[in-house]
Amino acid sequence: MRKHHYRLQGKDASELNIMTFLNIMVVLLPFLLATAVFSRITVVELNLPSSTGGSTPTEIGFRPEVIVRKDRLEVTDGSSVIASIPNLEGGYDLETLSKLMLSLKQKYPDVADISVLVEPQIPYDYLIQVMDAVRSTDVPAETAAGGLARIDLFPAIAVGEAP
Repeated sequence: MRKHHYRLQGKDASELNIMTFLNIMVVLLPFLLATAVFSRITVVELNLPSSTGGSTPTEIGFRPEVIVRKDRLEVTDGSSVIASIPNLEGGYDLETLSKLMLSLKQKYPDVADISVLVEPQIPYDYLIQVMDAVRSTDVPAETAAGGLARIDLFPAIAVGEAP
């Protein structure tokens, strides 16, 4: 049997037309770049309690604790309550907490650790707001231009469950 080979005689190979694809890309690329969300992610290192009881420190100094309750914020030194800050109508009084933390930092400048203890039904957003209030605060700058300067209060935060 004879094999037939079909060949296109006299016709050139056709070129690929990519003009339509380029038109779509010219419109789509600026749209995607304009609608992209550029976000900044901040990572905060926390000291979480371990399931194995670790060794107790030999020297126990002043270590403040903030207990987030449903109706108030309590600031303690581990054994006694230093201050109890009742809630405002809109939520927790974070400004008063920040001022109290500033006064504690001025009294104990070498202390960097703090524990934030939260009751089980407290929303996560409130935990983050309290952590931000105890980590740093804005104070009036002592420069000729004025303005605000951010200072660290208690940056080493340990999170746990409230007693």
